[in-house]
Amino acid sequence: MRLLGTIAAIVLVLDQLSKWLVVQVLNLKALGWIDLWPPYLTFRMAWNQGVNFGLLAGSGDMVRWLLIGLALAISALVLWWVHSESDNRMAQISGGILIGGAIGNIIDRLIYGAVADFLNMSCCGLENPYVFNVADIAIFIGAVGLVIFTGGKGKRPPVKGKSGHKTP
Repeated sequence: MRLLGTIAAIVLVLDQLSKWLVVQVLNLKALGWIDLWPPYLTFRMAWNQGVNFGLLAGSGDMVRWLLIGLALAISALVLWWVHSESDNRMAQISGGILIGGAIGNIIDRLIYGAVADFLNMSCCGLENPYVFNVADIAIFIGAVGLVIFTGGKGKRPPVKGKSGHKTP
């Protein structure tokens, strides 16, 4: 579980550092956008008070605290899940990535009242209207990793055949 904690801490620092650099140092909150490598990578400031794609945005302080509680509950569930797979290194890494991202977005909600999103990527003539952050990427990667790397280790119990003998 030490690995999970280390990975979570690294992801949390990367998330908060990226937000501080872009939002505060580059002053994205005042500029609104910065074209880095248009259209492939631009910074577009967005304060997400809701969940993915802005769902539940503008629903007030109760939703903010509900989302903080939900993120904490999911993080606790992931901790329990990974603990049950304690010898699974990839589960610990995936869980740490997810939890680090979740805590990063919780910190935003506590400090700003909303999640600071700023990454926007478009390609091939298609303009992506959505923005995200390092924590969002980490949550997605961690969740996919948990699905891929957990749950398949246990052996299935033998099945009895028609003759009554156990078959593998």
